[in-house]
Amino acid sequence: MNVENGFVDVPVKAGLDLPAEIRKLKEEKNAAILAHYYTVGEIQDLADFVGDSLALARIAETLDNDIIVMCGVHFMGETVKILCPGKKVLVPDLNAGCSLADSCPADEFEKFVRSHPDHTVVSYVNTSAAVKALTDIVVTSGNAMKVVSSLPADEKIIFGPDRNLGNYINSQTGREMLLWDGACHVHEQFSLEKILELKKEHPQAKILVHPECPKPIRLVADKLGSTAVLLEYAVNDDADEFIVATESGILHEMRRRCPEKTFIPAPPNDSTCACNDCSFMKLNTLEKLYNTLVYEQPEVHVDESIIDEARKPITRMLQLS
Repeated sequence: MNVENGFVDVPVKAGLDLPAEIRKLKEEKNAAILAHYYTVGEIQDLADFVGDSLALARIAETLDNDIIVMCGVHFMGETVKILCPGKKVLVPDLNAGCSLADSCPADEFEKFVRSHPDHTVVSYVNTSAAVKALTDIVVTSGNAMKVVSSLPADEKIIFGPDRNLGNYINSQTGREMLLWDGACHVHEQFSLEKILELKKEHPQAKILVHPECPKPIRLVADKLGSTAVLLEYAVNDDADEFIVATESGILHEMRRRCPEKTFIPAPPNDSTCACNDCSFMKLNTLEKLYNTLVYEQPEVHVDESIIDEARKPITRMLQLS
């Protein structure tokens, strides 16, 4: 078995019924499969739970499974390990990183924090365990506004790593949070021009936008919110068509929940693409998931001292939200 490449690099037998084998292994090993909304549909269909990163980690806390397989990106596996230190946490591919988390290296962020010692540090959940350990309060895109608004109006705040979400919160609250200059490459790449062209072609469609998008995209939104918020809006709204400006993996769950409605992925600036995918999320495949369960590798490890410190800001968030 070779995991030097970040995943179990063992050929899968041709003709193997991978979904059936994965279900069998899951039962044999008392494992639970968690999948983020941005993974491919065939993995979402096999998962025990599908959702946002922190929601999945909190679900993992309630499970009695010995093994948790987090199909998503690496920081999500770390978050599960932070909340479930006694469980074996696996990911199909350690190379599944996150451009937003990567835009905030822990050593550089620590220098930034230390240079502003009178600031409360609020960090988006899309960060490494090491960055969470430097943080006072962790937030999600769904509760960031509420958490920040709960803090005293004169409290000095560092917000990282997503500048777009931070700018949005500043604009809505009148605060002047000090923003770390990070961003998600997927949400940065949406084309306003192409979204408006789609709107002309589908004038009745509602535009759904994630707050990690830049301001020009946010301004055309009919609904702005986290993936979970956008999903619930699509389910409950009367519109029949939606233009969706977040990673296209969420369309699988939207279509599953609302087969009678039409969901159109918002395109990026790259003229050759009709949708905007996270290449990291797409590193999760059925073959890698199968091998992960067979060999119980790669395993996510987080230093115990970091786990203790990283859990504190998550607990604080739960108290405030």
